[in-house]
Amino acid sequence: MQLSWKLGRVAGIDLYLHATFLAMMGVLAMTHHGLQAVLMVTALFGCVLLHELGHALMARRFGIPTEHITLYPIGGVARLHRMPREPAAELLIALAGPAVNVAIALALFLIRIALGAVSPALTTGLPGLLIRELLVVNVLLAGFNLIPIFPMDGGRVLRALLSAPLGRLRATVIAATLGQVLAILAGVACLVAVVLLREPFLLMQVALAAFIYLAAGAELGQVRAEEDPLPTPVDAPAGYSWIYRGNGVWQLAPVILLDEPDHRPYRGARPWF
Repeated sequence: MQLSWKLGRVAGIDLYLHATFLAMMGVLAMTHHGLQAVLMVTALFGCVLLHELGHALMARRFGIPTEHITLYPIGGVARLHRMPREPAAELLIALAGPAVNVAIALALFLIRIALGAVSPALTTGLPGLLIRELLVVNVLLAGFNLIPIFPMDGGRVLRALLSAPLGRLRATVIAATLGQVLAILAGVACLVAVVLLREPFLLMQVALAAFIYLAAGAELGQVRAEEDPLPTPVDAPAGYSWIYRGNGVWQLAPVILLDEPDHRPYRGARPWF
């Protein structure tokens, strides 16, 4: 079953819509009415897309292409061909997405002030309501993404700032561990609220906490594979490469894809949330 549909290309990057995005459309359809629901979904779609384009275009400035962007109900994922290893590059790429949301929120705030100056009625009608809701959404998107935990942008900002004094691996351990601890606390709190308050809607927050926990662990495992040396100085046979399986275990695997013309083993694209 295909879970994502290709919508086209934006700035030379393939754009996909995940099937679960339809769930968010359903929620908005229940909380909004008619034209308001359509406009809200379209505007939210555009804000999330612009956030991911901020990451992708900043990465392009550092010579890192983006394979595709996929939009989900809780945000988007720009899949970079590789992750930046330089702290300055990672810092700027991480901040580019939230910076777009801050810029959108500021523009909407100024538009709302201008509409109020023309006619106070414009701020209470449909245009004013949409502007107010989108302003809040963009502030929340920027704030949520800047939480200093993986896989949020704030986790990458934290790693970039800690990489110079502590090293990339140690910085990743701190950001990933912080993310997993907070995910466990938030997940348990939401489960307790579901049971005591009978709020099934909070199950979505439990799923989000589980996603954060798993994504933080995946990021840590990937960085450990990149930073830890092989356990033995034995070279891999021709056509094979070492793959880190976790817990200090390495395994030989055949090389199928090639990355660069010098035939270095392909590490695989990496998602940027």
